[in-house]
Amino acid sequence: MTPNLQVDLAPGRKNSLILRNPVMPASGCFSWGLEFARHFDINALGAVVSKGVTMQSRSGNPQPRVAETPAGMLNSIGLQNIGPQAVRDELAPLWARWDTPVIVNLAGDRADDYAELAGMLDGVPGIAAFELNISCPNVDGGLEFGQDPVAAGQLTRAVVRRTDLPVLVKLTPNVTDAVAVALACEAAGASGIVAINTVLGLAIDTRRRRPVLPRARGGLSGPAIKPIALRVVFDVARVVRIPVVGCGGISTGEDAIEFLMAGATAVQVGTATFANPRAPLDVVDGMTAWLKREGVSDVREIIGAAQRIPA
Repeated sequence: MTPNLQVDLAPGRKNSLILRNPVMPASGCFSWGLEFARHFDINALGAVVSKGVTMQSRSGNPQPRVAETPAGMLNSIGLQNIGPQAVRDELAPLWARWDTPVIVNLAGDRADDYAELAGMLDGVPGIAAFELNISCPNVDGGLEFGQDPVAAGQLTRAVVRRTDLPVLVKLTPNVTDAVAVALACEAAGASGIVAINTVLGLAIDTRRRRPVLPRARGGLSGPAIKPIALRVVFDVARVVRIPVVGCGGISTGEDAIEFLMAGATAVQVGTATFANPRAPLDVVDGMTAWLKREGVSDVREIIGAAQRIPA
């Protein structure tokens, strides 16, 4: 018997966000989804998360933007994107043909940018929800929102007031207390929390005696950050009442199962897609195989299983 994989990332909300399974690509790793749709059935995914969209189109940071590291990757893409007008006019009509919901990642230099973007894209067919990137380490400005619970809450509230769609907030691990930020976003009306974005890191080119990346620091992702991501998901899921989406170092079905047991309702697959574009589908297959093997008929049965320890 095939286990039930369906989850809801916005329970009780006016607009639901029901996923056929808990797996989606992470923002920035699947571009706009269209190129992958040519190679496999996008509708096999739970959702698709777009690249970050800013008020104006951006060309991104100088090259090189990516550096391989042990058990991971540093990136400094710089939110390269085509801007909201092109997203609304060119991409959303294509997304509207899919059965899989598309979550549009929003980013900005000012809190007002996020609210204005949400207002511009609210109600556009093909856009099912928003993910607020308040935690990008590769541009100036955005990271500060995610480090301050008050600023994060104010930004979230401003966006929620401009849209009826579910609003997920993506947390940074580069902060002393991610739980305080998550609670502030929940209080401000967020539908869910995404944990985590990349961890600040650095690589040195010993021949040139310079940092590998032009901006020096970049965002570390991949298996190296999985224990950090699991810890943040575990801590946040213990205190918030809204769904948590786990992200960080997931490449197999069992990785995903760990995040669900830590308290996540769904997961995002990021760095693994660079080596294997089918990685999200492999995670779905691996998760399904694990549930069958363990006799679990509904994926929701294992959500938070590892939380059942004394506080």
